[in-house]
Amino acid sequence: MPSKALLLSALAALVVACPSADAFAPAPPASASRTALRAKNGVWNTAGDFGKGDFRFYEGLDSFMSPFTQEDRDEYPHLFKLPTGVYEVPLAKPCGILFEEIEPNRGVFVQDLVEGGNAERQGVIQKGDVLVGVTAIQIAGAKWERRMIPAKKFGFDLVVSAIGSNEEKWGCNNVILMVERPGESNKEDVDRFLEWFEPPPDTPWKLPV
Repeated sequence: MPSKALLLSALAALVVACPSADAFAPAPPASASRTALRAKNGVWNTAGDFGKGDFRFYEGLDSFMSPFTQEDRDEYPHLFKLPTGVYEVPLAKPCGILFEEIEPNRGVFVQDLVEGGNAERQGVIQKGDVLVGVTAIQIAGAKWERRMIPAKKFGFDLVVSAIGSNEEKWGCNNVILMVERPGESNKEDVDRFLEWFEPPPDTPWKLPV
C-alpha cells in the first residue's frame, strides 16, 4: 500500500486529459513550488508504466483513493472527500445536458437539462452548476488510461471531446462529471482539491489550456 511518504511525493501535478494522444499540446514545466503524491507506479504513470497500476482507470473518488492508508487519510483529509458544493455524477451517454461557455473557451456551466434525459432523471445536476472535472481517455501507443481531469478552463469543444472519449471500447459504461454549485461551494477549497488531479508534464497526459 502507498505510504505517507509516497503520498507526500504525489500531492499535485495538474491537469488535462484527452480523447486522443495528439489532442493536446505538451504541458509546460511544472512549478518548482509544487509537491506531488506518488504511489506505486506513480499516481501518474510515466514511460513504460503508463496504462498500469492502481490509478489507470477512474471509477469514482472513493475507489481511486482506496490504495492509500489510514495515515494518509488522517494527514490529508481534504483529498479523500469532495469539497462542500461539489458533486461527482456518473452518467450514461448521452448525458442530456446543455452546456454554455462562461467565457469564450474558458469554462462551461449547465445552461439547461434535456427533459427526460439521463441527467434530469438522475436528479443531481442542476441548472447553473459549473463543470469542474470530467473523465477522459488518453492513449499512448497501444496503452490507455481513464482519468478525472480538471475542466474549469475547458471550452465547449474540449468538454464535448472529453465526454465523447469515454467509449465502451475502453471499458467505459459512463462518463463521470464533477460539478460545482455556486452558492454552496468555496472557490479556494475547490481549487485546492482539483490540484490533486493535475498531471505532471512527464506523462502522456497533456495540458491543452
